[in-house]
Amino acid sequence: MTALSMTATWVYLSTSPLLGLTITLLAYQLAFWLFRRSGQRAWANPVLIAMFVVTLVLWATRMPYPRYFEGAQFVHFLLGPATVALAVPLFAQWKRLRRMALPLIVALVAGSLTAAVSAMAIAKALGATPATIYSLAPKSVTTPIAMGVAEQIGGLPSLTAVLVIVTGIVGSIGFPALFRVLGIRDHATQGFAIGVAAHGIGTARAFLVSEEMGAFSALAMGLNGMLTAALLPLLLLR
Repeated sequence: MTALSMTATWVYLSTSPLLGLTITLLAYQLAFWLFRRSGQRAWANPVLIAMFVVTLVLWATRMPYPRYFEGAQFVHFLLGPATVALAVPLFAQWKRLRRMALPLIVALVAGSLTAAVSAMAIAKALGATPATIYSLAPKSVTTPIAMGVAEQIGGLPSLTAVLVIVTGIVGSIGFPALFRVLGIRDHATQGFAIGVAAHGIGTARAFLVSEEMGAFSALAMGLNGMLTAALLPLLLLR
């Protein structure tokens, strides 16, 4: 194929809304292949790698982000159904969840408040603007909920989305070493902590370790989302 025909092909494809979807899927497939080739090392997080690949493609092709998102929004839409589907592994762990109800509730409240308050306090101490501080508050909640909460309390939804992704990536990369240092080996305990702190990205990583860890992480992610959505506007808009 000549350079001229390649250019013509790219011009044609760049007008299709499905191009963004294709770029996203191919980037993630490449990232997941690299993740598996690395022996599923935490530092080779597929979301992080895919994010850099997509960014590189958009920069190299000078593609405007709105055009890319015309196709990528299909993946964004699937976040909701994917979150609901996490109920399946939760059902398999239902008996153990009932036995651990009280400690899980205590851990949920403590983790949720710590994630929001610590981020806001550090940002305020560093001189961040109120909009940035409020954007940080729901950073440990899954993206659709976090963006809605940020908009409601006076934050910037787009900034919150970036902060949520960064939080999830850092959490999913760091939790194996952290649990080793702390001597925490129980998969249920690990999973719940991951779900509270690192939402969906951490939960995806937890499922690669074990179904039990993934189920407890999914539970924590869902409960933390509901608690944050209910409490943050109530506490910050008074």
